[in-house]
Amino acid sequence: MLAALMCTASVGAIVLRPDTKAADQGPAINLEAMVPNQFGVWREETQPVTQVINPQTKELLDKLYSQILSRTYVNAEGYRIMLSIAYGSDQRGGLQAHKPEVCYPAQGFTLQSLTAAILATEFGDIPATRLFTTMGQRKEPVTYWFTVGDSAIQSRIQKRVVEFRYVLTGQIPDGLLFRVSSIDGDQSRAYRFQDQFVAQLLESVSPADRVRLSGLSKLPNGTAAAE
Repeated sequence: MLAALMCTASVGAIVLRPDTKAADQGPAINLEAMVPNQFGVWREETQPVTQVINPQTKELLDKLYSQILSRTYVNAEGYRIMLSIAYGSDQRGGLQAHKPEVCYPAQGFTLQSLTAAILATEFGDIPATRLFTTMGQRKEPVTYWFTVGDSAIQSRIQKRVVEFRYVLTGQIPDGLLFRVSSIDGDQSRAYRFQDQFVAQLLESVSPADRVRLSGLSKLPNGTAAAE
């Protein structure tokens, strides 16, 4: 069934030939305005002492993504979270967001572990991926996920399903890579703070922006958010 679905999606992409970007059908994306500078226990550090890794060259980033947001946040305890969101209005083929487990090693990091994870939030569960990377003395646990259109995806099959849904409407899906990381040798602590950061960020944005960032459209009581 999965093979048939992927084949159907591939054939549909050829026959229907989507030529309209879904991103052009709704409000324009503005990551700077969408993500608040302060929320929950976190505030943006305007002069960050840590470096948010962007493993590709600027030329490649400009080709892959329409917008990139990179910030460092800190809580009252002095714990820092690095946030990177890369948005692309066209998620087909070579313009698809590159996976951090490929990009971090390309930057000189060693990939120590790679695991699938589910981030439980009051708006639903996000299928995510955890990495533990090192480079010299720098130990950087990472949590990330992709969205294609209005859905968070974790596998090639999930991506095909969402793409096929857009193909049927003649649209080209947009999407983003949402990534948080910490410089911390204690992975459990790092992932705990990252989960808290994500939960409080999603609580602080509008339902429409939450769908864009996470693929989650439920309100806290479990009902679907109005379009």
